[in-house]
Amino acid sequence: MIEIIPAIMPDSYEDLIAKVSRVQGNTNVAQIDIMDGAFVVSRSWPYSEGGTRAEPHFAAMITQDEGLPFWDSLDYEIDLMIARPEDHIGEWLPLGASRLIFHIEAIRDIEKFFASDLFVEGAREIGGETVIEIGLAINPDTPISTIEPYVDRVDFVQVMGIAKIGYQGQPFDERVLTQINQLRVAHPSLIISVDGGVNEETVKLLADVGADRLVAGSAIFGKDDIGEAIADLQSLVPAD
Repeated sequence: MIEIIPAIMPDSYEDLIAKVSRVQGNTNVAQIDIMDGAFVVSRSWPYSEGGTRAEPHFAAMITQDEGLPFWDSLDYEIDLMIARPEDHIGEWLPLGASRLIFHIEAIRDIEKFFASDLFVEGAREIGGETVIEIGLAINPDTPISTIEPYVDRVDFVQVMGIAKIGYQGQPFDERVLTQINQLRVAHPSLIISVDGGVNEETVKLLADVGADRLVAGSAIFGKDDIGEAIADLQSLVPAD
């Protein structure tokens, strides 16, 4: 079944709590969009609080003295829209997210990225099962050939359905349909996620070309009833 994932873009820790509270109980997985003001213009928690280690709740999460909100009943994927993410993996790994997403355009030292602890054999497994998935994201104006050499080294690819990332409510970019098709033809078993531009008008288009996960922000948070909004999107995609 295609997975509908609500996207949370937290302005602050308090905003993170408020938005997670709205989706908790209505989904098994939520995406947290992290923006540093460098790779993208916008800033979100914890960068909005003066930097990652300056934000006390995030600092406590790094040392595992504190967990993500509702961590015992909700899994998270963290979309790291930050510059040089290969330099910051150690900050995000301890948070216990089920998925970490890195943007190919933001990585400056690809060898350092793949030499990190994330890619040590067995590092992301417990009892032979994968507990942390790693995804690479790609913008609609970046050729698929840029990500092709690394597809087999990650668990999934996230294609961006909007041209201006870091903002919710942006218009759908149809180039993503071609990207999904290219990836699906080249890698039939690859998990493909779409983030941005996901709404009632686009979910079936994305499903038809081969998307497995659909990440939606304003199409969910723009509704009063979060559970109903997720169910409505789910009802528009074909059942397995």
